[in-house]
Amino acid sequence: MNAIAAAGRGPKRKGLVVMVSVVAALGGLLFGYDTGIIGVALLGLSKQFALDDTLKQLVTGAIILGAIVGCVGTGRLSDRLGRRWTIVLVGAVFIAGSILSAASTSVAMLVAARFILGLSAGSATQIIPVYIAEVTPPEHRGKLVVMFQFMVVFGILVAYLVGYGLGEQWRWMFGLGTVPAVILMLGMLVLPESPRWLVSKGRESEALGILERVRASREGAQSEMAEIKEVSARPEGSWRDLFQPWIRPALVAGVGIAMFSQITGNNALIYYAPTILSQAGFGDSASVLAAIGGAVLINLATILGIFLVDRIGRKRFLLWMVPGSAIALVIMGILFVGGAPEDAFSQYALVACLAIYMALNCSFGVCLWLINAEVYPLFVRGKGASMGALSHWVFNLLVTLTTLSLISALGTSGTFWLYAVITTIALVFIVRYVPETMGRSLEEIESDLKAGVFFPADKPRGDSKRSSVEATSAAE
Repeated sequence: MNAIAAAGRGPKRKGLVVMVSVVAALGGLLFGYDTGIIGVALLGLSKQFALDDTLKQLVTGAIILGAIVGCVGTGRLSDRLGRRWTIVLVGAVFIAGSILSAASTSVAMLVAARFILGLSAGSATQIIPVYIAEVTPPEHRGKLVVMFQFMVVFGILVAYLVGYGLGEQWRWMFGLGTVPAVILMLGMLVLPESPRWLVSKGRESEALGILERVRASREGAQSEMAEIKEVSARPEGSWRDLFQPWIRPALVAGVGIAMFSQITGNNALIYYAPTILSQAGFGDSASVLAAIGGAVLINLATILGIFLVDRIGRKRFLLWMVPGSAIALVIMGILFVGGAPEDAFSQYALVACLAIYMALNCSFGVCLWLINAEVYPLFVRGKGASMGALSHWVFNLLVTLTTLSLISALGTSGTFWLYAVITTIALVFIVRYVPETMGRSLEEIESDLKAGVFFPADKPRGDSKRSSVEATSAAE
């Protein structure tokens, strides 16, 4: 059986595209589950291991430190092993980390286990959006890459529900993380490799067979194949290539949007929402229930993003959602003036604002992985996505290790207002430095980058469809 015939076996077009996105995005569920479960598990861990604020931040931050290492190493690994087998490896590492977390007998062992979990979580945020973007059709790429983010926030909701049901049984909370990891590994074994990676390795017949399965027509697949071959003629790039002047705008957009997704405070409040609410007078169960309400809204907002990013665009979606999150932060700061709110109305207003903030600010998460999977040229795409993931995790670690300390130093009001100021700065960044990538093939985006017309969001679509020869000449 020849390579094209082999690649053509299995589900076709729509069914395969959906299967690719759903199975691959299970890596997002792993990331989300472990993000959410630590916030609930801390309530039980604090009692068993007598954790103070410093130890809480250390246990929470260990996964992020591991993620920094994981996302940096995955770019080169995925360029060598392929996107598919790298994702299988991500699932295996997550299983190991989950089992070790559940079996921890000391804080040191728990921190080490959480570091191992971080290796898989960081790798997932680098490789899975790239895999989905490289396999799926341009007209559906936005919603299908955002499926990864939906699974992240769905994983957070699942974690809160599991934590609420299990009470203080934190070992079971960690151990149940192995279930989606096993499903991810088994699912990836039957999915195809990225056609763009195959072309980069000279396996063009296999790549064409896969494109014919996931594109509307054979002619469309062959046309896209020709585009991929043009841009893949360049040898695999180095880390230094990412800083070439013509690639730098993509690096600014990808790294910047990842940074602002963290320093505006979203993950900090996800990690510590139950702790903050318990300090505001809610009991442990009530705090977790309130956090569940916020997670539900995050899921609804992410579903909205799935439908909108391919209709109104990535940039406009951000500009619609982010301002409301800044307003919610300001109101929460007002509610904490003079100490934790004591009357029922203020407490419920706090819960409402916290939920609204988490839902609106999650627009960063909706767009961050998508933008980082789209904006880089093929020859450095794996490394570029690694830089975006690295930015996400470095600033995630910074925020995680400082949130409770900031609250002690600035007060809860001051901390919320600081995040509101940063969110306002993020809006300026989005307007100035984030391009619109909706409706353009990855090859068209690369051509625009080469030609120096990467940023203008209102550029007519026809302008982006220049020939590769023109684009290359402009770059030179």
